[in-house]
Amino acid sequence: MKFSTVIDRDEDGMWVVECPAIPGCVSQGRTREEAMENIKKAIALCLEVRAERGMPLTFETSQVEVAV
Repeated sequence: MKFSTVIDRDEDGMWVVECPAIPGCVSQGRTREEAMENIKKAIALCLEVRAERGMPLTFETSQVEVAV
């Protein structure tokens, strides 16, 4: 499966990655590469827990640009 992720740098310099299609699925890393590897593990674990609990695996999301 493929998932879209959002990656940002926090005020401490850590890379934070979120998978919007899976509520609460967030990870981080000292480098961008480490953060991306960590989110792969987090996604797998989140999907496993959601399946065990009979919850929907994902939610539909979409990216929409907003001009200000």
